[in-house]
Amino acid sequence: MKLTTKQTLTILLLALLLVSCNNSKSLQSYFVDNQESANFISQDLPISMLKIDTSNLTEDQKEAYNSVSRLNFLGYKATESNKEALKAEISEVKTILSASKYNDLIEFSDKGNRFVIKYIGTDDEADEVVVFGSSKDMGFAIVRVLGNNMNPEKMTTLAGVLKKADVGEAQMQSIMNFFK
Repeated sequence: MKLTTKQTLTILLLALLLVSCNNSKSLQSYFVDNQESANFISQDLPISMLKIDTSNLTEDQKEAYNSVSRLNFLGYKATESNKEALKAEISEVKTILSASKYNDLIEFSDKGNRFVIKYIGTDDEADEVVVFGSSKDMGFAIVRVLGNNMNPEKMTTLAGVLKKADVGEAQMQSIMNFFK
């Protein structure tokens, strides 16, 4: 049985469509779907807002800092009336982050708060770093760290510096007030 060129192209096109159709939700679509919802807060934060004194950074920390261009923040506030919804939202985020494209970087718990840091890319270059933190009392937050040529290992060295950063008060205060 010979296939004509038209039939072959039709079969290839159908195969391509079937392979490219993916029903799993992406983190980006989760952000878009929820940025206007009542219990959510969404902010795009430029890295310059962190006001880090780069003169005291190591070369690895400087490289990591310079590779980040912006942070996308999405937070969900826990209340007495939305405990079941909170569990469902956390479950949905965990499902998204369990996709094979997300590589584990760090996971830890502290005083009932759970943190997971994952990345998309290779061990040498991350396209995106994702920080997911959750608390039964406060809710959860997801931060997508976006940039160019981000090295996951070097990004972990930057974490300690970020704790001491002088963060822009206005944007951070609106986020903190949301969780009160």
